[in-house]
Amino acid sequence: MKLATGQQAPDFLMYDTDKQAVRLSEQQGKNVLLLFFPFAFTSTCTAELCATRDDIAFYQNVNAQVYGISVDAPYSLKVFKEEQQLNFPLLSDFNKTVSETYGCIYDRWGMELKGVSKRSAFVIDKNGCIQYAEILENAGEIPNFEAIKKVLESLS
Repeated sequence: MKLATGQQAPDFLMYDTDKQAVRLSEQQGKNVLLLFFPFAFTSTCTAELCATRDDIAFYQNVNAQVYGISVDAPYSLKVFKEEQQLNFPLLSDFNKTVSETYGCIYDRWGMELKGVSKRSAFVIDKNGCIQYAEILENAGEIPNFEAIKKVLESLS
């Protein structure tokens, strides 16, 4: 399934690193940035999420809730979040259902690993509609944060 801008974002239920349930539908009234990433503790993922951490004031100023999402277990995401002092929630898609629903999952990745999230970014507006969607095939690339920020600024 390929999601497109203007489409209603599929709802989900995932757990954060504090074992709290997070539903997308409960975020109505604020903009949401979903950042799917392959794995915690890898170089590109760490650089991407730390840059987001360092720029959190921007996201707060445009009323955007940021979520990092990977197929890692909540326990390893908790250690990663603490080590990198990330100031936004990380959600575990351990069962891979959300990555599949959003169309951002590799069938096979390095070392023949199955079901790893593709690095992707989705901006969802206050009404739950997708306003930006970027799915990268190359895990070494990062999303176009300039474009993401322009979309978020236009929504605030």
